[in-house]
Amino acid sequence: MIVVGIDIGGTKSVVSLGRILNDDIKIIHKCKIRNTRLYTAKEMLNFFVEDILYCMNLLSKDEKIEAVGISCGGPLNSKTGTILSPPNLIGWDNVNITRYIEEKTGIKAWLCNDANACALAEWRIGAGKGCSNIIFITFGTGLGAGLILNGQLYSGTNDMAGELGHIRLSDYGPVGYGKMGSFEGFCSGNGIAQLAKMIVLEEIQKGNKTSLCEDIIDIENITSEKVGIAAKNGDYLAKKILQLVGIQLGRGLSILIDLLNPEKIIIGSIFNRCYEEIWPWAEQIIYNETLALSRQVCQIEPSMLSESVGDFAALIVAEYMSSQYKDWDDTHERKN
Repeated sequence: MIVVGIDIGGTKSVVSLGRILNDDIKIIHKCKIRNTRLYTAKEMLNFFVEDILYCMNLLSKDEKIEAVGISCGGPLNSKTGTILSPPNLIGWDNVNITRYIEEKTGIKAWLCNDANACALAEWRIGAGKGCSNIIFITFGTGLGAGLILNGQLYSGTNDMAGELGHIRLSDYGPVGYGKMGSFEGFCSGNGIAQLAKMIVLEEIQKGNKTSLCEDIIDIENITSEKVGIAAKNGDYLAKKILQLVGIQLGRGLSILIDLLNPEKIIIGSIFNRCYEEIWPWAEQIIYNETLALSRQVCQIEPSMLSESVGDFAALIVAEYMSSQYKDWDDTHERKN
């Protein structure tokens, strides 16, 4: 099966052409990566169409793209193919992306929450392969989760299952998903940057120096990437920031372990890159907070697909949705 995947992120977006044969999934061509924040939603949609048409021209005459899978942060409506104002995609308000792609390319398109898509990818070919109950957690620009429960993707009543980022872990703290002290506020790229700016400001006002920034004017240039690099280089303040992140991650994961009793929790992006700086603190909280019987059967590990998970996820969405909903017509309504 030849498919196209569109991975839409709060920071970057990319279109990939892939071939799927059982568990063998190969990326044939990866188009230009674009900074999502530099373009309007309409401009990005036009880029996606251009890239899909380019991919069509790469195939031989007897080959065709059978479906387009779109992975995007929620909230969204997968049945109508509409993106519903995600907090990390400013201006993407009620964008019916599947209809637009289908009208411009003639190829069936499917929309899926990015965390759900990544959960499918890790379940199919990654760290969750062979498991019946896994949770995949994004830990990038924002934070969300995809749930595979009893061997099936669970998306909830209206695609809102797994919105962990909105859970409040503390009365105070960085803002994420429109809520101070939320899971996303503490455990996301945006949240870590906010947390770092607050802590660095406190240190500067005390007359202390840090490698994270030269002076108070430079505070706004602090990013989660800078925090991670500084922590790996031994910066005390950066390590303290990631310690706080780890503690809050542990609290959030403890809730999931006791509530859903998963076999594996797989975490992507920043967790992969800063595992040694974050995990020991999270692990201690989990040990103290969870039920032993649930904790003992749950493995927590970084994404096996790592930075490629988004590319594979979008491709797998195309295949999975096509097979699951092949009895739907072009308006995405079930046939009787």
